Amino acid sequence: MDFILSVILSRRSMVAPTLPLDKSKFNLDTAGVAGVFGGDEAVSAMATVHIYENRRWLGWYNPPGSYQIAKRYGLLAKSRFFDGFFPGVHTDPTTFFELDVWKGPKFRAVHSGTIIEETSHIAALFMNECAALEGQVVEGRKTQAIGITIAELNHAPAPLMQPRRINAYSPILASIPISVSVGTCVACGVFEDWYSFSMILLGMVANGVSCLVIGSGKFIFTHPDPAKGSPPGDGILGSDREIVLLKGAEGAVNSVTRGRFSLNFSSEPHFKNIGWCSMLLTIQFIAQLLLIPQGTLFGQIMFVASLGVSWIYNSWLSSLDKEKLQRDIVINHVLENPILTKYAFGTRTAVAVFILLVLQPTEPARILNELLPNDTKVWRQWKETILHKLGAKEKLEFCDSDWELDGFGQQERSLLQTLYGDARTAYGGYTQYMASK
Repeated sequence: MDFILSVILSRRSMVAPTLPLDKSKFNLDTAGVAGVFGGDEAVSAMATVHIYENRRWLGWYNPPGSYQIAKRYGLLAKSRFFDGFFPGVHTDPTTFFELDVWKGPKFRAVHSGTIIEETSHIAALFMNECAALEGQVVEGRKTQAIGITIAELNHAPAPLMQPRRINAYSPILASIPISVSVGTCVACGVFEDWYSFSMILLGMVANGVSCLVIGSGKFIFTHPDPAKGSPPGDGILGSDREIVLLKGAEGAVNSVTRGRFSLNFSSEPHFKNIGWCSMLLTIQFIAQLLLIPQGTLFGQIMFVASLGVSWIYNSWLSSLDKEKLQRDIVINHVLENPILTKYAFGTRTAVAVFILLVLQPTEPARILNELLPNDTKVWRQWKETILHKLGAKEKLEFCDSDWELDGFGQQERSLLQTLYGDARTAYGGYTQYMASK
């Protein structure tokens, strides 16, 4: 009798705990939206896998939007098999992850004479970084506000390197959706809702494997290796409102003007491993459609809870300014913190003279005519005087005799006086710059 009683008690102890909401007739059917809801955020979050250090190891949570991720990343795989599942225009990973998509402004080298009409994505990032700086205002005449940044590039990166990626709070924050996904999965197992248990687990595995595979690409920075004996690469990079003066060795300067980010995968050129990850995500979506409605209400709530927390985390990742993250990598890890000094001038005339003073070009007349193509009698006289003083290493100080010239009318003399005033403003800015070094 005692033996029979002990067996009954042991069997009762093995029975699963009472299922919460067991008597509820409400059915929370989330399968139809689980693969689509939060898709844009999930795709955008996945794009940070190459920028954040260790991000590829932190994908073990159950995110929404699996079908959207599969459709987008399936376009990277190049084969007839995957084309049938993921039709569309193929692209390369570097362009897909927006690591080399922008064009920078025109660049003029002041010593070698090189002109690059469209510079690289790196140059565009560098220009935006300089545009975001606050400039010291140089007092003088104002017609058009122009920012001019002097970038002293003291480090020439290797022609091929792997930049150190950003190490931020991502591992700490990633532990939240991972913990919630694991917790909800365990809860479903405790209450023996194996449908919900398996779907949460499958979502964690599919997303984790996808992060590992997509994040396996090597994040590379490259730029041309300059020829030995090349002159300094000093030059002018800019547009109408923002100008950057690049100062440094040829290798340092062309890392900005011609450098580029890229991703190298071992599975190139077909990227079949990415295609199989997309297939896994598609299978996950189909399984959710079929199995989540079979789960209990408690299991469905656990499934939604894991999706919700993961969606919040993906939304945080997608809200990050990816351009700013790339700029930080360029400034801090590729160029190793160049010295950036910015001034704000009120006229292009003052800016042109300031450029000549800072860069000391080999052919100042050519650079001055490119910056200021005006070719009237007044402008020719002004340019001649400026170039003479620069060649003689004289201060840009002027008196009445410089504009009270025979053969010039009153309006022309007044314009000359104004232009000399702009040159004096430029010299004042140059004096400030030299004093700060």
